[in-house]
Amino acid sequence: MRYLISFLTLLVAGYACQKPTARESRELPDNRYNVAFLVMNGTYNTELTAPYDIFQHTIFRQGIKAMNVFTVAATREPIHTFEGLQITPDFGYLTDSLPPIDILVVPSAEHHLDTDLEDSAMLAFVRRTAAQATYVTSHCDGAFVLAQAGLLDGHASTTFPGDLALYKERFPHLQVIDSVYFVHDGKFITSAGGARSFEAALYLTQILYGEQIARDLAAGLVIDWQLAKVPHLIVP
Repeated sequence: MRYLISFLTLLVAGYACQKPTARESRELPDNRYNVAFLVMNGTYNTELTAPYDIFQHTIFRQGIKAMNVFTVAATREPIHTFEGLQITPDFGYLTDSLPPIDILVVPSAEHHLDTDLEDSAMLAFVRRTAAQATYVTSHCDGAFVLAQAGLLDGHASTTFPGDLALYKERFPHLQVIDSVYFVHDGKFITSAGGARSFEAALYLTQILYGEQIARDLAAGLVIDWQLAKVPHLIVP
């Protein structure tokens, strides 16, 4: 018995001395659009999950270049959404080597009107990624992040209807559009957020894949997609 206890003591000590291995970054299939969702504590569920749902379902369509959807935060430590979901980010922009990002999605978060706008590392990541991305989209108050990063200068944009007045006050030099679900100007697509995040995401799929694929994706989520019926602005 004495020998068994000694063996178990050594075994436990051996495990205790082992350093935990770092979690591997997620591997992404080739020949797809890489779509990064910027998340942080306080991210709102709908603005994250609505476009994520639309884009992730592209893998079920035949004959198109589908999307790799993944989350990016400052680190890969778990974050909690405003509504309480715990999410472990796929990549950390401060800690990992990131894959090339074709589309950056900035969902709204609880502190996008205040302290998040003082996060210089996050803003630097957004600027750096936007410079290389084909499209940059925001939902609800995610537009505040893009505006604070200086990315919407010279572009029309919109945000959550209840925060339009504050948006205009904070960024008086911007061209702000009221009473629309989304605005597309250059590589930037800004949406009113909430359930309207679906329309903005479907619009991007229509750009990339055509109207029929967008309608098929919408039908899979029981959405009647008709762009002509959606209040929006496309800047030529």
